[in-house]
Amino acid sequence: MFVKLFIGILRPAWLALGLLAFGGTALAVPDIQHWTTARGGRVYFVPTAGLPLVDIRLVFDAGSARDGEKFGLANLTSGMLDAGAGPWDADAIAQRLENVGALLGTGAGRDSAYVTLRSLTHPDKLATALEVAREVLAHPRFEARDFERERNRTLLAIRQQGEDPGEVAEIAFMNALYGDHPYAHPPEGLKEAVERLTRDDLVDFHRRTYTVRNGIVAIVGDLPRADAERMAEQLLADLPEGEALPPLPEPVARSAPETLRTAYPSEQTHIYAGVTGMRINDPDYFPLYVGNHVLGGSGLVSRIMEEVREKRGFAYNAYSYFIPMRVTGPFEIGLQTRNDQTQEALKVAIKTVRDFIDGGPSDKELQAAKQNIVGGFVLRLDSNQKLTAEVASIGFFNRPLDYLNTFPARVQAVTREDVRRAFRARVDLDRLQTILVGGGAR
Repeated sequence: MFVKLFIGILRPAWLALGLLAFGGTALAVPDIQHWTTARGGRVYFVPTAGLPLVDIRLVFDAGSARDGEKFGLANLTSGMLDAGAGPWDADAIAQRLENVGALLGTGAGRDSAYVTLRSLTHPDKLATALEVAREVLAHPRFEARDFERERNRTLLAIRQQGEDPGEVAEIAFMNALYGDHPYAHPPEGLKEAVERLTRDDLVDFHRRTYTVRNGIVAIVGDLPRADAERMAEQLLADLPEGEALPPLPEPVARSAPETLRTAYPSEQTHIYAGVTGMRINDPDYFPLYVGNHVLGGSGLVSRIMEEVREKRGFAYNAYSYFIPMRVTGPFEIGLQTRNDQTQEALKVAIKTVRDFIDGGPSDKELQAAKQNIVGGFVLRLDSNQKLTAEVASIGFFNRPLDYLNTFPARVQAVTREDVRRAFRARVDLDRLQTILVGGGAR
């Protein structure tokens, strides 16, 4: 991890930020500065002090939801950015970064792709790190032999997914929920589609999606704003200006419940069940978030864990969660149980959700959930890296700049009736899609 390089001087970034007293607890509240460059690049900056580091995260609307019919394109493009760029091959890139103690990373999910950079703020070291990052962003080589190697690695990963019943169930669950929607396929892609990908596909996808106006830059570190402005300009300098891609379509909820079974030679069965739930900027985000903390998101003390594990011993772990996404993401119930208990465990889990929808949380449960969420909030901001990820999320998803400031108060404002109303509106068990993979999938 990044912290190994700086363990002797590391201290939480939030110590340098303003603090908000809320309910007797001091919470870190960063001052997020925002501006738009002359070419339309959106930049989000938080200055910190005491740690000679800068963390940068560039996020682009270049996730697998933009694959079209070429499933796996976004993932493979992201994975090859640092396989060779500008005048350097992968080894040269790694050596230049190592020489200045910098770390660079890439990745892609359904909604986005990202490039991260962590560097010391010493001028010479930072200059080298930024130079490498700029080349990786704007001038990846996508050389033929590197492309074949990375594509083969992806195909191996896809094959390994097919040998893991949990992965099989998760992929089937998203496909059942989303059908023809861009969220339906896994970010890694599907075997037949990845086999058909070409180097030209990657070049074209990079040209269309890694553009100034199709992403954001988040910067957190010990430096003045003027330096952050210069850094953002430098990183974006060689990217085409482009345009933001059009919004994704909203998924169409399934009209009827369905159960899909896949036999697998395993002693346990993986169970996934759910419906489409909420988007990242959903007006019911906080009632659903707080309510699910009671229902299935708080570990051993959640309702689902109490009913499925503690009372009946059906599973070691059982949960529910929402995955808020750019458009409506899934609400998922999950557990893994012995084959001969599959049906009974599933019934108990669904009944627990249904009872919660009908009655909502108790006053005691709601208060405990709020205290737990607010009490743990500061841990989301206790390092530069975590803070950078939060700031990047705020920028990419167009959340208000005061989102972190108001988060505790909005959690505390949730009422029992808010939770009941939101769950009744969003979690329709009459449309439940259920996936069973394992020896009990009969």
